[in-house]
Amino acid sequence: MIDLSWSHILIVLIVALVVVGPKDLPRLMHTLGRWMAKARAMADQFRRSFDEMSRQTELDELRAEIDSLRRERPFAGIEQTLHQPVLPPVDAPESREDVPPILPTEPEPVDAAPRQPMPPGGGPQP
Repeated sequence: MIDLSWSHILIVLIVALVVVGPKDLPRLMHTLGRWMAKARAMADQFRRSFDEMSRQTELDELRAEIDSLRRERPFAGIEQTLHQPVLPPVDAPESREDVPPILPTEPEPVDAAPRQPMPPGGGPQP
């Protein structure tokens, strides 16, 4: 990129003022501004298209990698194992007598002292 200091820019403006003249200098600056805007727009469009092409290339590479993984099927053995039952099926008992009770039929006795009734005044007395 061209590195211009303020002194260089001042020299260019003075030469342009002498060569073009003060009457046509605004028109020249306007035309130069249009050209710069067009150049920037073209550079921006080129950059965007280049970014889009690189993104498309990355997507194509990812698609190819996914397709190769699908063809290899490295987890095929795991899929077959997952579809098999883990435990053998349990046969249902033929009668209710064979089934042990889940909860005990009688509650277990609790070894706690019987509760004392509260005095009529409310809480414990001092």
